[in-house]
Amino acid sequence: MTPHEFKLHVFYEDTDMAGIVYYANYLKFIERGRSTLTREIGIDQLEMQRNGVVFAVRKVEAEYLGAAKLNDELVIATVLQQVKGAKILFQQEVLRGDELLFSALITVVCIGENGRATRIPADALQKFQKFSA
Repeated sequence: MTPHEFKLHVFYEDTDMAGIVYYANYLKFIERGRSTLTREIGIDQLEMQRNGVVFAVRKVEAEYLGAAKLNDELVIATVLQQVKGAKILFQQEVLRGDELLFSALITVVCIGENGRATRIPADALQKFQKFSA
């Protein structure tokens, strides 16, 4: 499957005093990638919230493999590995050109108003499945 790509420019605010991206910012970068993918396939997370369901990260398995720096042009590549029931599994990578800097396996769950996992709404499930086909 072809990954969804989100392009990102590293700003000064993303870096530490050495001009290297602060480690926690990679999680922000990949969140932007997932959110952009979700929006681009037609899922309105604000509408979902109004209907009493939201997506939340449940698990992050991450590897830091290289350092992004100030002014780098990065690509956030996102592959939807699995969507089933209340759970979505994303494989995400941060790349500078062909160089893999960061890799993560992210488990996202759909949560209802009671704070418990609930099935992904049928229309959102269909859009995720269509994207991953």
